Amino acid sequence: MIVKDHSSEAGHWYTRDGEPMYTIMGKSTGRIRNTTLRDARELNLIPSVTTLLNVLAKPALEKWKMEQMLLAALTLPRMETESEEVYLERIVQDSKKTGRDAADEGTKIHAAIQAQYEGRTTSDYPEHVQACKNAIEAHFGILEWISERSFGHELGFGGKCDLYSPSGVVVDIKTKEFNDVSKVGTYEEMGMQLAAYRVGLGIPTARCANVFVSRTHPNLAVVKEWTQEELAKSWSMFLFILKFWQIRNSHE
Repeated sequence: MIVKDHSSEAGHWYTRDGEPMYTIMGKSTGRIRNTTLRDARELNLIPSVTTLLNVLAKPALEKWKMEQMLLAALTLPRMETESEEVYLERIVQDSKKTGRDAADEGTKIHAAIQAQYEGRTTSDYPEHVQACKNAIEAHFGILEWISERSFGHELGFGGKCDLYSPSGVVVDIKTKEFNDVSKVGTYEEMGMQLAAYRVGLGIPTARCANVFVSRTHPNLAVVKEWTQEELAKSWSMFLFILKFWQIRNSHE
């Protein structure tokens, strides 16, 4: 069963039928809270593809984080009465702000693109939206697209796909800072994500691509399609990660 949902994937959990379960009602507080691994065990929920891929090391991301922290340390003067502990914490929090701001902006751009493919009117980020649409149409032609579809797979993983076409195409949209499309590259976890999505959606031979939309240069977007050989390798790697996660967390 494939279920549509517009919520944020904050909890990273799904029912076996593919219904998102990002939050639940707390038993003791009666308030909505994020779903936990303990909840998942009790309710027989399955993790998202992105949750599973979080076990991977991401050297490029960690390098970027370190650079942001060094920049914060260079630009934030220490106050005379400030302890070392407080100063270091202030540096850490300041270094995270750039990432949070970029993520927030990316979420807004993503929502505007989603609205376009769902036939909803929005005046937000028109250049980003048009650049994304133009890049997809130039690469794949005019196709029927379905956005934000979630799924649950019998092997024990779920997810939510940005765009897919019943004709056999799966697309994941990324926003990032770039001004030269020739320098935009992919990482192996992106291939594993798409390989898992196409299997989860029941179209295991679908074409798969990442579409990168520039946050900083609204008219720039580029499609990076994965070969069938790359996707087959990515699926094999994902299966090992899935099994590792299940054993590690005692949740099969």
